[in-house]
Amino acid sequence: MARGSVTSTDVARLANVSQSAVSRTFSPGASVSPETRARVIAAAEALGYRPNVLARAVISGRSRLIAVLVAYLDNRFYPLVLELMSRQLQDRGYQVLLVMTDAGAQDALVQKMLQYQVDGIVMASATLSSSLAQECASTGTPVVLFNRYVPALPSSSVTSDNIEGGRQLAHFLVSGGHRRIAFVAGQEDSSTSRDREAGFYKGLAECGRTIFRRAVGLYTVAGAVAAAHHLFADAERPDAIFVANDHMAFPIMDVLRRDYRLRIPEDVSIVAYDDVPEAGWDGYALTTVEQPASAMVDATVSILLEQVESRAVQRRAAVLPCRLVVRRSARLPRSTVAG
Repeated sequence: MARGSVTSTDVARLANVSQSAVSRTFSPGASVSPETRARVIAAAEALGYRPNVLARAVISGRSRLIAVLVAYLDNRFYPLVLELMSRQLQDRGYQVLLVMTDAGAQDALVQKMLQYQVDGIVMASATLSSSLAQECASTGTPVVLFNRYVPALPSSSVTSDNIEGGRQLAHFLVSGGHRRIAFVAGQEDSSTSRDREAGFYKGLAECGRTIFRRAVGLYTVAGAVAAAHHLFADAERPDAIFVANDHMAFPIMDVLRRDYRLRIPEDVSIVAYDDVPEAGWDGYALTTVEQPASAMVDATVSILLEQVESRAVQRRAAVLPCRLVVRRSARLPRSTVAG
């Protein structure tokens, strides 16, 4: 018998079980006794049977596919998150469909994912329009924004407490005796960058300070390099910089050492956000706010699959606590600053 012509009925006949028992054996989470499962698997292997996942999805209305849309992977935070998320979803019987997207293309790709009948969507370093978010909600396809928060959307979201993280960094730098404190933003339309900046300004205000200078790094290496040159173009230079993420902080540190012969932290302190593995490397030893990647993935998977399995889309927002990780890239506080 040709492998392509083998059906579940053939497997059931050889295993001496019902066709529904074969179907349950190959359906994640379905109830079937260990003895029946073993007989079905043995028969399937003997016949060369492979279940048709797509056909089963049409019948059941469940593809067990989760689309994850990512705008970029340069930032090491996202590959780490994708590995954690993929493993968790696979353990729950789902498969990840990874889709790379560009600015302005997210809606078209989400529309395509809906045509694939994905059970849910995670937007990582990407977002979607209000109208499409509403369409996903109305069709029962849950969407979770990972590391993004858009109040106007009906989609769920999972973030770290970016405002509090920015606030903690402001207090840390002021208590370290810095007076000319700069900020390097990511993308202007990124809720993550905006919240970190808002928290930073709040912390400075609580300490009676204001921002000295500001630049935009666009979350890219080239943008970060340009931001560093912009901040240090004048004779009066920053003595500390909060960079919106680690990915931009590394090239900024390289530029300051190479092009301006500055010592870190003796001449200028650098702090950032994310705590990717490279932040702990001896060459950077970056003081940064740790995003709880594992806890954020746990929350994302929990929110998404709860809605997938209940077939009920409900907007939820999870904000997880962050933690300041002190290393050697910034001067240590001279005194405790109230607040």
